[in-house]
Amino acid sequence: MRISAQAAFARADFRITLAARLRAKGRGQTLQAGTDSESQGFAGRELLREAVARLRNGRWLVVVVALAVLAGAIVIAGRIAAGQAADNLRDTALAALPLAAGTLTGEIEKQRLVPLVLARDDAVRGALRRAGKMQEKALNDKLKSIAGDASASAIYVIDTAGIAISGSNAGEPASFVGIDYNFRHYFQEAMAKGAASQYGLGTISGKPGLYLASRVDDGGKPLGVAVLKVELDGVEANWRSSGFLVFVTDERGVVLATSQPDWRFRALAPLSAEDAAAAHEQLQLADAGFEPLPLRRGAGDGLATIDSAGKSRQFVEVVQDLPGAVPGWRLWLLTPADAALSSAANTARLTTLLGLLLMGLLTFVLTRRRRARRLRQEALARMNAELESRVSTRTAELTRSNAALAGEIAERENAEAKVRRLRDDLAQANRLSILGQIAAGVAHEINQPVAAIRTYAENAGRFLDSGKTEPASGNLTSIVSMTERIGAITSTLRTFARRPGVAASPLPVREAIDGALSLLSGRIRDSGVTIVKPRGNASPVVMASRIRLEQILVNLLQNALDAMKDQPDPRIEIELAERDDRVLISVRDNGPGLGPEAAGNLFMPFQTTKEKGLGLGLVISQEIAQELGGTLRLDPGSASTPGSASGASFTIDLRRIE
Repeated sequence: MRISAQAAFARADFRITLAARLRAKGRGQTLQAGTDSESQGFAGRELLREAVARLRNGRWLVVVVALAVLAGAIVIAGRIAAGQAADNLRDTALAALPLAAGTLTGEIEKQRLVPLVLARDDAVRGALRRAGKMQEKALNDKLKSIAGDASASAIYVIDTAGIAISGSNAGEPASFVGIDYNFRHYFQEAMAKGAASQYGLGTISGKPGLYLASRVDDGGKPLGVAVLKVELDGVEANWRSSGFLVFVTDERGVVLATSQPDWRFRALAPLSAEDAAAAHEQLQLADAGFEPLPLRRGAGDGLATIDSAGKSRQFVEVVQDLPGAVPGWRLWLLTPADAALSSAANTARLTTLLGLLLMGLLTFVLTRRRRARRLRQEALARMNAELESRVSTRTAELTRSNAALAGEIAERENAEAKVRRLRDDLAQANRLSILGQIAAGVAHEINQPVAAIRTYAENAGRFLDSGKTEPASGNLTSIVSMTERIGAITSTLRTFARRPGVAASPLPVREAIDGALSLLSGRIRDSGVTIVKPRGNASPVVMASRIRLEQILVNLLQNALDAMKDQPDPRIEIELAERDDRVLISVRDNGPGLGPEAAGNLFMPFQTTKEKGLGLGLVISQEIAQELGGTLRLDPGSASTPGSASGASFTIDLRRIE
């Protein structure tokens, strides 16, 4: 640094002296316009000798070295600053990359579900079985409605011959109905593998889009293919509004979806003849030339240059594979870099120049020792300040991250607790609803022993008046027995109405069965239904909550009683069976049974066959069975033609414990 300062001041001193001499000579020449050429030559030689004398003893070497160091430092500072600016832009692009990818994959995954659901739709299967024998107006309207709700460009159904028999755009000038799509890869691959996707131009609309196809089967036999076309216009518009240049390429580097429309179906690099033929075959684009993009990528520096209209612009590029969207697709995001790189480099060069000049001035003023000591102290202070700043910044970031993570964990735990509370409240509401339904029967059950108690009490009074203590004592004993009966009934009601605890405990199954029958004893007696209890006295033990298991049994028994209303010789059979480590509790009636449609929707919320039912009893019962580590299912054979009197049978499957 000392050499640089000395060289700078020597150079400045020389320039000042040289300028003064030249000005003096100029004034002399103005005043003495008649001076001959010999005087001018003498003045030039004098200045040259003075310059040589000043640069004698090696000063010229110091000046050259100082200038070289200054120029080198400025160049290096500009490059470093440009590199840092590129890194900052890359971080910004990497932060925006998941958002751009999420916009695309989210749209594709949302649309991918539609053909999968349509492949299982009975209306679609029925239309494919008819195979164009009639116009599918109802299905056309249904597909049009689904396409509108899903924001899909088109949805259509193709038979095994490749002919579209129904579509969301049926009746429109650009209708797909009747068009032969047997040549399309997505049709061929879906028929062969069950599902397929293909990006290409529409044969009717001429618009690019992604085709998602799913095979429609009937008992293992292919009936056709359900296809959805999604034009990614919304995704591309979202990319354009972000300010980045975003595009997607396939495995050969051909651009598909892009925020730059004129780049579509161009290639990152010139394609070989083999790759071009494969791209034509895959995309089914007969006229595409796959011209290379005006894009030159850097050699590992993450920078790319776009040549357009005779101008070159630099961009920072980031890339991400999209295996979750379509295999082989890659997402490219380019962010403009010219302004940022130029600004950073110029600022760094100016800062470096000013810093070096200042350091040279300080070096010239201060002594060597004082300057060295001060420079060491300043360097140490800068290092400490930078270290402390980094530590503080990092600590603050970690603190914020930990606080955010703790907040998210607490929020998730609160949400899970709310879900559990809502589920428990729903189960409790179901139990209270059951109690309301059986209240009349329970009142009748209590009314009988109360009437008997009154009769026994009156008779006991008469016996005591007559001095007959022994019959009076017998009546009082009967009164005690009646009160015990009433206490048992009310105890069962209180136990059933109580909100169950979280933990399960070993429970003999027969206790839960007897409790459920006790709750419904009045209704069972009034309805005249014959109850057949499990044979034998064995009572396997399961890990369950008695209240929850009783709730399942009461729901099943009430459904059976409702189903057998006005049925001749109504009968309910309760069976117990043990298979390996499982206990099976079956409730079977001889009612009219369930139709196939009702059986298929049996465990879906708000699906009921009762006039005043809510359709939640079996849903809640199934959730309770799952919480107990078991299942609740409708036994095979219960789904039949309504009115066939085959009855319905449900089985609770729980784990047996020793």
